[in-house]
Amino acid sequence: MKIAVFGGSFDPVHIAHKAIVEKALKELDIDKLIIVPTYLNPLKKDFLFEPEIRFALLKKVFEDNPKIEISDFEINQKKLSYTYETIRYIKSLHKPCKIYFIIGEDNLKSLHRWHNIEELKSSLEFIVAKREGYNLATNEYKTLEVNIDISSTRLREKLDLNFVPKNIWEDLINLQKKEKFE
Repeated sequence: MKIAVFGGSFDPVHIAHKAIVEKALKELDIDKLIIVPTYLNPLKKDFLFEPEIRFALLKKVFEDNPKIEISDFEINQKKLSYTYETIRYIKSLHKPCKIYFIIGEDNLKSLHRWHNIEELKSSLEFIVAKREGYNLATNEYKTLEVNIDISSTRLREKLDLNFVPKNIWEDLINLQKKEKFE
């Protein structure tokens, strides 16, 4: 079995995340794509939406594709999670012959700071989703040409539904209303 893993905060999930998944399914020779939302990203301090909400939104966005699995492994840890722990878990669960790990091009600049990066480099192949405004990917990595100029950081500052998959618009509107009244 060949697996691609796409980890991140997905806070909130947006159209570039969806485009990355679609591109990976089309261009990578994989049997399954596992999306792993973090409980809390080790390189961030907090989140906009609670982990369980982000998990539910991801499930809804990708519910129609049987090749996609949304994993709650990191969320269930209820603590900072590291990619090497997640990869060890996925390997023990699925016994893949090949693992790709998809990262946004913006993450290349901090890749050297990831815990157990050498273990990761020897146990998987990084795939870089190209991102507008960055030119960090080298020939060392396979790339997915996505180049959509949006980031979850920007959406956390001001939620623009035009950059969010349509099937979760109502959910996000309701979450915003609920937040205003708490």
